[in-house]
Order: sequence, then structure tokens, then C-alpha cells
Amino acid sequence: MNLVKDRTFDGPIPRVIDEAKTMISAQLREFQFLGDDGVFKVIPEYPEFAWFEGLVNAVTHRNYAISGDHIRVSIFDDRMEIQSPGKLPNIVTLDNMRNTRYSRNPGIARVLAEMGWVRELNEGVQRIYDEMQSFFLNDPIFTEPNDASVMLTLENSITSRAMRRDDALAGNIGQDVIDELSEYELAALQYIYAKGSITVRELCSQLNRSVKIARPVLRGLVNKGVIVWHGSSPKDPSQHYTLK
Repeated sequence: MNLVKDRTFDGPIPRVIDEAKTMISAQLREFQFLGDDGVFKVIPEYPEFAWFEGLVNAVTHRNYAISGDHIRVSIFDDRMEIQSPGKLPNIVTLDNMRNTRYSRNPGIARVLAEMGWVRELNEGVQRIYDEMQSFFLNDPIFTEPNDASVMLTLENSITSRAMRRDDALAGNIGQDVIDELSEYELAALQYIYAKGSITVRELCSQLNRSVKIARPVLRGLVNKGVIVWHGSSPKDPSQHYTLK
């Protein structure tokens, strides 16, 4: 894992929710576009209700009898995952959770409801679906990994993924170096970042260009100290390139 940031939140539930919300908000991207009315509008990477409701549900309905585990919020280039210890409670299943009500921790649910954070279980889950659809994103995915936890996965858009990938490259290599790369060199780096390595043939396919063009691109990146060549000889069939 190329872990960029890791934070742990402990303490009273309301404070944990507030601090986690602030942290997550700071990590998410926003996009501007010019609307039909000539005014710039801002769209977040994910609808706030969807991920915040997922976070609150995780805190409200987790199995607190399971010790040594935590609620985990993981943000990747292409998705956000919110995982809560414990399977779905009682009569709730993956198939009926959009319209079935049950709380494993009614005391916690009641207090958070009075604070305005918790809605009826099915109402909140249904609105997560509605909010993702309103942003033209894929439906949320609920799973039970290893039959020991509940995970909500929210997938972002292709634009979000591309910007996160480019940010990660700039962080690893340096924005000044990125700015000086050619279009072909940047395409090669993006491929390596996504796949882990690249060969001359793979770059040919990626660029839809010949070996005579692809090989100098990779050699140029080696000379700039950005990538590393691996092989025993120029004719080694297993030779490839990775990020330095």
C-alpha cells in the first residue's frame, strides 16, 4: 500500500464523528465547471450525505462487543470504503437493508438521532443510493467481508481518479519534473503508476506508436532519473521499467 496519511480518532462518539468528518472532508476533491447560466459551480468528489451517512451508520450499528478492531475509512484513487466491525444486525440482510429497520445499539442510535445525525435505517441507506445517482455515480456497494464486518464502497468518477493519480505522481516525483515531461513520457509514467511496471511493447500499445518511438521515451525517463530499467541485457525478453 502506498499509504499517504493515517489518522486514528478516539474519544466520545460525537467528537469522533466530528473529527473524522473534518478529516475526510479535507481529503476529498472538488471540481469546478461553468454552468449553462454562466456561473461556475462546484461539485464534490462524492456527495457529502452519502459518505457521512455511511460513517454515522458505521458508528451507530457496529458490533462494540468485538474488541481489537476499529471502524475504518479508506480513500483510494477510485473509491472510498467505510468498514464497520460486525455483520449486519438481526433481521437486516444485504438484500433487504434498504427497507428493513433494526438497530444493534438502540441507545447510541437514540442519542445520535436526537442530535440530528441518525435517520431511520432504511431512509438513510435509500438516500445514499439517491445521492450517488444524483451525482451520476455508480450505486453504493454494501458487502460483508469475511462474514465479520459490513463495508460500504462508494466509487468516484473517471475524472476524480485521473486527478488523484496525477496528484500522487506529483507527490512522488515532484511537480517541477512532471511539468517538464512530454505527453508520451507522462503517459508512460501514468501506466507504470497504475500497473507497477511497463515494457516497450506495452508502451507501444498504450501510445499506439512504434517501438522506435516508445523505446526512446523510456530511455529518456531513465536518463532523467524518474524510472529504472530492469534486465540482464538489451535483448533480455523480461526487461521492463519501474518507478525509481
